[in-house]
Amino acid sequence: MDLKGKVAIVTGAASGIGLGIAKRYVAAGAKVAIADLKIEAANAAATELNTQGPGEAIGIAVDVTSEAEVNKGVADVVAKWGTVDILVSNAGIQIVNRIEDFAFTDWKKMLAIHLDGAFLTTKACLPHMQKQKSGAIIYMGSVHSKEASPAKSAYITAKHGLLGLARSVAKENGTFAIRSNVICPGFVRTPLVEKQIPEQAKTLGISEEEVIKKVMLGQTVDGEFTTIEDVAETAFFFAAFPTNALTGQSLIVSHGWHVE
Repeated sequence: MDLKGKVAIVTGAASGIGLGIAKRYVAAGAKVAIADLKIEAANAAATELNTQGPGEAIGIAVDVTSEAEVNKGVADVVAKWGTVDILVSNAGIQIVNRIEDFAFTDWKKMLAIHLDGAFLTTKACLPHMQKQKSGAIIYMGSVHSKEASPAKSAYITAKHGLLGLARSVAKENGTFAIRSNVICPGFVRTPLVEKQIPEQAKTLGISEEEVIKKVMLGQTVDGEFTTIEDVAETAFFFAAFPTNALTGQSLIVSHGWHVE
Protein backbone atom coordinates (compact mmCIF):
# COMPACT_ATOMS: atom_id res chain seq x y z
CA MET A 1 0.00 0.00 0.00
CA ASP A 2 1.24 3.49 -0.83
CA LEU A 3 -0.10 6.97 -1.52
CA LYS A 4 2.13 7.97 -4.42
CA GLY A 5 0.46 10.76 -6.38
CA LYS A 6 -2.68 10.78 -4.21
CA VAL A 7 -4.16 14.16 -3.25
CA ALA A 8 -5.04 14.65 0.42
CA ILE A 9 -6.62 17.44 2.44
CA VAL A 10 -5.88 17.35 6.18
CA THR A 11 -7.69 19.89 8.36
CA GLY A 12 -6.14 21.32 11.50
CA ALA A 13 -2.78 20.20 10.13
CA ALA A 14 -0.45 23.06 11.02
CA SER A 15 0.48 21.28 14.26
CA GLY A 16 -0.16 18.23 16.43
CA ILE A 17 -1.84 15.11 15.07
CA GLY A 18 -2.80 16.76 11.78
CA LEU A 19 0.78 17.71 11.05
CA GLY A 20 1.92 14.20 11.94
CA ILE A 21 -0.54 12.76 9.43
CA ALA A 22 0.55 15.24 6.76
CA LYS A 23 4.18 14.21 7.31
CA ARG A 24 3.30 10.53 6.99
CA TYR A 25 1.38 11.14 3.78
CA VAL A 26 4.14 13.22 2.20
CA ALA A 27 6.63 10.50 3.13
CA ALA A 28 4.37 8.05 1.26
CA GLY A 29 4.41 10.23 -1.87
CA ALA A 30 1.12 12.07 -1.48
CA LYS A 31 0.29 15.66 -2.36
CA VAL A 32 -1.05 17.19 0.85
CA ALA A 33 -3.00 20.39 1.48
CA ILE A 34 -2.40 21.50 5.07
CA ALA A 35 -5.69 23.23 5.88
CA ASP A 36 -5.69 25.41 8.98
CA LEU A 37 -6.97 28.66 10.43
CA LYS A 38 -3.34 29.69 10.96
CA ILE A 39 -2.15 30.13 7.39
CA GLU A 40 1.36 31.25 8.38
CA ALA A 41 1.83 28.06 10.40
CA ALA A 42 0.31 25.98 7.59
CA ASN A 43 2.69 27.52 5.03
CA ALA A 44 5.67 27.01 7.33
CA ALA A 45 4.73 23.36 7.83
CA ALA A 46 4.34 22.88 4.07
CA THR A 47 7.73 24.46 3.42
CA GLU A 48 9.35 22.07 5.90
CA LEU A 49 7.62 19.02 4.45
CA ASN A 50 8.68 19.96 0.93
CA THR A 51 12.30 19.50 1.98
CA GLN A 52 11.59 15.93 3.06
CA GLY A 53 9.77 14.47 0.03
CA PRO A 54 9.00 12.47 -1.94
CA GLY A 55 5.51 14.00 -1.83
CA GLU A 56 4.47 17.64 -1.90
CA ALA A 57 2.64 20.00 0.47
CA ILE A 58 0.87 23.35 0.36
CA GLY A 59 -0.82 25.43 3.04
CA ILE A 60 -4.40 26.65 2.66
CA ALA A 61 -6.43 28.89 4.98
CA VAL A 62 -9.70 27.24 6.00
CA ASP A 63 -12.18 27.86 8.80
CA VAL A 64 -13.98 24.50 8.81
CA THR A 65 -17.14 26.09 10.26
CA SER A 66 -17.52 28.31 7.18
CA GLU A 67 -19.12 26.65 4.17
CA ALA A 68 -17.75 29.33 1.86
CA GLU A 69 -14.17 28.88 3.12
CA VAL A 70 -14.38 25.10 2.98
CA ASN A 71 -15.74 25.15 -0.57
CA LYS A 72 -13.06 27.60 -1.68
CA GLY A 73 -10.28 25.59 -0.04
CA VAL A 74 -11.36 22.35 -1.71
CA ALA A 75 -11.83 24.13 -5.05
CA ASP A 76 -8.31 25.58 -4.81
CA VAL A 77 -6.84 22.13 -4.15
CA VAL A 78 -8.72 20.64 -7.10
CA ALA A 79 -7.61 23.53 -9.33
CA LYS A 80 -3.98 22.85 -8.42
CA TRP A 81 -3.90 19.05 -8.34
CA GLY A 82 -6.99 17.93 -10.25
CA THR A 83 -8.96 16.09 -7.57
CA VAL A 84 -9.19 15.01 -3.93
CA ASP A 85 -8.46 11.38 -3.08
CA ILE A 86 -8.25 11.61 0.72
CA LEU A 87 -9.92 13.81 3.31
CA VAL A 88 -8.77 13.76 6.93
CA SER A 89 -11.22 15.74 9.08
CA ASN A 90 -8.95 16.45 12.04
CA ALA A 91 -9.62 20.04 13.14
CA GLY A 92 -10.78 20.22 16.72
CA ILE A 93 -10.59 22.00 20.06
CA GLN A 94 -11.35 21.12 23.67
CA ILE A 95 -13.34 23.02 26.31
CA VAL A 96 -13.62 21.41 29.74
CA ASN A 97 -16.52 22.18 32.09
CA ARG A 98 -19.36 20.51 33.93
CA ILE A 99 -22.69 20.60 32.08
CA GLU A 100 -24.32 23.07 34.49
CA ASP A 101 -21.37 25.44 33.98
CA PHE A 102 -20.98 24.88 30.23
CA ALA A 103 -21.73 28.05 28.28
CA PHE A 104 -24.12 27.48 25.38
CA THR A 105 -21.81 29.49 23.13
CA ASP A 106 -18.98 27.06 23.97
CA TRP A 107 -21.27 24.08 23.32
CA LYS A 108 -22.16 25.45 19.86
CA LYS A 109 -18.51 26.26 19.10
CA MET A 110 -17.41 22.72 19.95
CA LEU A 111 -20.08 21.08 17.80
CA ALA A 112 -19.48 23.53 14.93
CA ILE A 113 -15.77 22.76 14.70
CA HIS A 114 -15.97 19.00 15.20
CA LEU A 115 -19.27 18.10 13.52
CA ASP A 116 -20.12 20.96 11.15
CA GLY A 117 -16.50 20.97 10.01
CA ALA A 118 -16.59 17.24 9.28
CA PHE A 119 -19.91 17.58 7.44
CA LEU A 120 -18.87 20.59 5.36
CA THR A 121 -15.50 19.19 4.28
CA THR A 122 -17.11 15.84 3.45
CA LYS A 123 -19.84 17.52 1.41
CA ALA A 124 -17.26 19.56 -0.54
CA CYS A 125 -14.98 16.59 -1.29
CA LEU A 126 -17.57 13.94 -2.14
CA PRO A 127 -18.46 15.15 -5.67
CA HIS A 128 -14.82 14.88 -6.75
CA MET A 129 -14.45 11.42 -5.21
CA GLN A 130 -17.76 10.28 -6.72
CA LYS A 131 -16.69 11.50 -10.15
CA GLN A 132 -13.53 9.38 -10.09
CA LYS A 133 -15.25 6.53 -8.18
CA SER A 134 -12.65 6.30 -5.42
CA GLY A 135 -11.74 8.02 -2.21
CA ALA A 136 -11.01 7.74 1.50
CA ILE A 137 -12.56 9.91 4.20
CA ILE A 138 -11.07 9.71 7.69
CA TYR A 139 -12.57 11.36 10.76
CA MET A 140 -10.56 12.05 13.90
CA GLY A 141 -12.64 10.61 16.68
CA SER A 142 -11.42 9.69 20.15
CA VAL A 143 -11.72 7.08 22.83
CA HIS A 144 -14.48 9.49 23.81
CA SER A 145 -16.33 8.38 20.69
CA LYS A 146 -16.90 5.19 22.69
CA GLU A 147 -17.40 6.28 26.30
CA ALA A 148 -17.64 9.32 28.54
CA SER A 149 -15.54 11.19 31.08
CA PRO A 150 -16.57 14.02 33.42
CA ALA A 151 -16.51 17.65 32.25
CA LYS A 152 -16.36 16.87 28.51
CA SER A 153 -20.00 16.75 27.44
CA ALA A 154 -19.68 18.74 24.20
CA TYR A 155 -16.50 16.95 23.11
CA ILE A 156 -18.01 13.54 23.83
CA THR A 157 -21.23 14.41 22.02
CA ALA A 158 -19.27 15.58 18.98
CA LYS A 159 -16.95 12.57 18.91
CA HIS A 160 -19.90 10.18 19.23
CA GLY A 161 -21.55 12.04 16.35
CA LEU A 162 -18.59 11.41 14.05
CA LEU A 163 -19.26 7.66 14.26
CA GLY A 164 -22.75 8.22 12.89
CA LEU A 165 -21.54 10.50 10.12
CA ALA A 166 -18.83 8.05 9.05
CA ARG A 167 -21.31 5.18 8.91
CA SER A 168 -23.77 7.24 6.87
CA VAL A 169 -21.07 8.31 4.41
CA ALA A 170 -19.94 4.69 4.06
CA LYS A 171 -23.46 3.43 3.36
CA GLU A 172 -24.24 6.19 0.86
CA ASN A 173 -20.98 5.97 -1.08
CA GLY A 174 -19.99 2.31 -1.26
CA THR A 175 -21.05 2.14 -4.91
CA PHE A 176 -18.53 4.91 -5.60
CA ALA A 177 -15.73 2.96 -3.86
CA ILE A 178 -15.45 5.74 -1.27
CA ARG A 179 -14.45 4.48 2.17
CA SER A 180 -15.24 6.30 5.41
CA ASN A 181 -13.66 5.43 8.77
CA VAL A 182 -12.90 6.90 12.19
CA ILE A 183 -9.66 6.88 14.16
CA CYS A 184 -10.24 6.88 17.92
CA PRO A 185 -6.98 7.83 19.69
CA GLY A 186 -6.36 7.75 23.39
CA PHE A 187 -4.59 10.67 25.03
CA VAL A 188 -1.86 12.08 22.77
CA ARG A 189 0.43 14.63 24.40
CA THR A 190 -0.27 17.48 22.00
CA PRO A 191 -0.70 21.16 22.99
CA LEU A 192 -4.45 20.47 23.16
CA VAL A 193 -3.93 17.78 25.80
CA GLU A 194 -1.28 19.79 27.65
CA LYS A 195 -3.87 22.57 28.03
CA GLN A 196 -6.37 20.10 29.48
CA ILE A 197 -4.12 18.96 32.32
CA PRO A 198 -4.43 22.08 34.53
CA GLU A 199 -8.05 22.62 33.42
CA GLN A 200 -9.08 19.13 34.50
CA ALA A 201 -7.08 19.39 37.71
CA LYS A 202 -9.08 22.48 38.63
CA THR A 203 -12.44 21.10 37.51
CA LEU A 204 -11.99 17.69 39.17
CA GLY A 205 -10.25 19.00 42.29
CA ILE A 206 -7.14 16.85 41.89
CA SER A 207 -3.46 17.50 41.16
CA GLU A 208 -2.04 17.72 37.63
CA GLU A 209 0.00 14.59 38.32
CA GLU A 210 -3.21 12.74 39.22
CA VAL A 211 -4.84 13.94 36.01
CA ILE A 212 -2.01 12.36 34.01
CA LYS A 213 -1.67 9.14 35.99
CA LYS A 214 -5.31 8.46 36.80
CA VAL A 215 -7.49 10.25 34.24
CA MET A 216 -5.34 10.12 31.11
CA LEU A 217 -3.25 6.99 31.58
CA GLY A 218 -4.88 5.06 34.42
CA GLN A 219 -6.94 2.88 32.09
CA THR A 220 -4.08 2.05 29.70
CA VAL A 221 -2.30 -1.29 29.81
CA ASP A 222 1.16 0.25 30.18
CA GLY A 223 0.80 3.82 31.49
CA GLU A 224 1.90 5.27 28.15
CA PHE A 225 0.55 8.11 26.04
CA THR A 226 -0.54 7.33 22.50
CA THR A 227 1.89 9.05 20.10
CA ILE A 228 1.30 11.23 17.07
CA GLU A 229 3.16 8.62 15.05
CA ASP A 230 0.74 5.91 16.24
CA VAL A 231 -2.19 7.93 14.96
CA ALA A 232 -0.45 8.93 11.71
CA GLU A 233 0.31 5.31 10.90
CA THR A 234 -3.35 4.43 11.42
CA ALA A 235 -4.35 7.31 9.12
CA PHE A 236 -1.97 5.95 6.49
CA PHE A 237 -3.52 2.48 6.80
CA PHE A 238 -7.07 3.82 6.37
CA ALA A 239 -6.04 6.01 3.41
CA ALA A 240 -4.08 3.31 1.59
CA PHE A 241 -6.39 0.33 2.23
CA PRO A 242 -7.33 -0.85 -1.27
CA THR A 243 -10.95 -2.06 -1.03
CA ASN A 244 -14.40 -1.43 0.44
CA ALA A 245 -13.83 -4.27 2.91
CA LEU A 246 -12.80 -1.65 5.48
CA THR A 247 -15.45 1.06 5.60
CA GLY A 248 -17.88 2.44 8.16
CA GLN A 249 -15.55 1.33 10.94
CA SER A 250 -13.72 2.86 13.89
CA LEU A 251 -10.29 1.85 15.18
CA ILE A 252 -9.20 2.58 18.75
CA VAL A 253 -5.53 3.52 19.18
CA SER A 254 -5.20 3.99 22.92
CA HIS A 255 -2.79 1.57 24.64
CA GLY A 256 -5.88 -0.26 25.84
CA TRP A 257 -7.50 2.82 27.45
CA HIS A 258 -10.73 1.58 25.87
CA VAL A 259 -11.15 -2.05 24.79
CA GLU A 260 -14.05 -3.46 22.77
